[in-house]
Amino acid sequence: MNVHHECLRNLVSTTLEKAGCTASDAQSIARHLVESNLTGHDSHGVIRLPKYLEFLRDGVFKSGLDLEIVFENDIMAIVDGQFVFGQVVAERVMRLALDKADHHGMAIVALRRSGHVGRVGHFAEMAAAEGKISIHFVGTSGRGLLVAPHGGTERRLSANPIAVGVPVEGRPPIIVDISTSVVAEGKIQVALNKGTQLKDNSILDSDGNPTTDPKRFYTDPPGVILPFAEHKGYCLSFVCEMLAGALTGNQCTRPGVTQVSQGMLTIVLDPTKFGPKDAFQAEILQFIEYVKSSKTVTSDGEILVPGEPEARTRAERSANGIELDETTWSQLFEACETAGLTQGEIDGLIKN
Repeated sequence: MNVHHECLRNLVSTTLEKAGCTASDAQSIARHLVESNLTGHDSHGVIRLPKYLEFLRDGVFKSGLDLEIVFENDIMAIVDGQFVFGQVVAERVMRLALDKADHHGMAIVALRRSGHVGRVGHFAEMAAAEGKISIHFVGTSGRGLLVAPHGGTERRLSANPIAVGVPVEGRPPIIVDISTSVVAEGKIQVALNKGTQLKDNSILDSDGNPTTDPKRFYTDPPGVILPFAEHKGYCLSFVCEMLAGALTGNQCTRPGVTQVSQGMLTIVLDPTKFGPKDAFQAEILQFIEYVKSSKTVTSDGEILVPGEPEARTRAERSANGIELDETTWSQLFEACETAGLTQGEIDGLIKN
C-alpha cells in the first residue's frame, strides 16, 4: 500500500481525534508518526498507532493537559509529563528549552512521566532548525524492559536512545539518533510484519540463544535485545538510565512497572554564544568535506554523514509516497475502524 504522506497524516490525525484526543494533540502526534515514516524510521511511524489507541482507551496515555512545570529558573526546568502523549509534551519541552537558550545561551530541561516520545531525532531537528545544538537522553522505567546487560540473557534495560543535533548552513543538519541496543523494538515489529529476518547478533531467544527470527522476541517467556557493540552500547545505555531515569525523576528501569513512563533529559546550546557563528559553521563544513573525501570501500561507494540518509529518504518518500506492508496497513485499517471511522471515510482520507 503506497500512501501520500499528507493523506496518511490526515488519516492518523482524524483517527486519534475520533478516539478522544484533542485536535491539536492529534495533529501533533500524527505529524510525528508520519515524519518518522518519511525519514525511513518506520519503527516509530504509523505502525505505533494501534498501540497508541489502546493506551488512550485504557488511560495509559492522556490528551488535552497543559504543561506542568515542577521547577524552573533561567536556564533549567523540570517538567511532569502527566503521561500525556510523549510527542505532544516533548515538543512543548523543546519550545521551553529553545526559548531559554535564546535568552541565556543554553538550557537543560528534565522531562519525567511522559508517554512514548517517539523518534527522538525529531526534537534534535527542531533545535537545529533554529540554529541550536541539542543533546537528548531518553529512557523508559519498567514497561520498557527490553535489553540484556552485556554478558546477560535477561531484560534489565530500556532501549535508551540518545540523539544529538548540530545545525549546518546550506545542508541538512547533523542528526545522530541511535538506540543503545542493536535494534529498536519497533524495528523487530517491522520485521515481523514484513516477514523478514533480523541481522545476526541482534536478539536472543528465551533460552539465551542467538536468533534472527523476530517471532522469538515475542514468545512467553520473551526474547531479549542485545546492546550494540557489546560493552560499549551497554555502558552508554547504563549512563542513559542515570540521566533520563534517575536524574529526571522518572526512575530507572525496574521490575513490576505496568505504566509506560518515559524520561528525557534535553540539553540545548546556542553555538553563537561560544564564538563567531561564521567560524563555527566554516569549521563544521570543512570537517564534513574532509570526512566525505575518504576513499570508499567500493568504487561506487559514498561517504554519508549523520542525518544524510534520513534527509534523502524524506525527499524520496515525500515525492513518491510511503510504502506500507500489507500487515501494517491491515493493522492500521483495523485501528481506524475500531476508533469509529467507516471504510468510506478511510478511503476518502487516503485518496484526498
